[in-house]
Amino acid sequence: MTIATADLYDERGEALDSLSLPMLDLGGHVSFDGPIRTVRCHRDNALVKAMLATPGEGAVLVIDGGGSLESALVGDLIGASAVKNGWAGVIVNGVVRDREALGMLPLGVKALGTNPRKSAKEGAGEIDTDVVIAGVVFTPGKHVWADADGVLVER
Repeated sequence: MTIATADLYDERGEALDSLSLPMLDLGGHVSFDGPIRTVRCHRDNALVKAMLATPGEGAVLVIDGGGSLESALVGDLIGASAVKNGWAGVIVNGVVRDREALGMLPLGVKALGTNPRKSAKEGAGEIDTDVVIAGVVFTPGKHVWADADGVLVER
């Protein structure tokens, strides 16, 4: 069972960063954690789809979509692929779609919101590089914890 982020922060304090964005819980699991993997992309989810189609081994994919609300970076098919491949969750600095279907999956999904619009599929972006979201650095291989209270990241 995942430790509550509030308790974890009380225990480790300054060894953790706290993401200050108001994110929605949109997956079937509200609490999740794991090693960080990253994708940086803007309105193009081809790299997200490709990454979540590989073995996740309990990792959390942090997707930096630049905070764009214009098109979804994850939907029900990509979410189902993540479950099939053993990912613990996704944290999206952007939006998702298929909210009801994502909520039925045994997957953690945090995002800024939803938008039914599809994204491009050109493969633009970067994988497994440090991404900075709201001043918090997400480094591949470090650990992330998420629950109803928010997101904590190992420094």
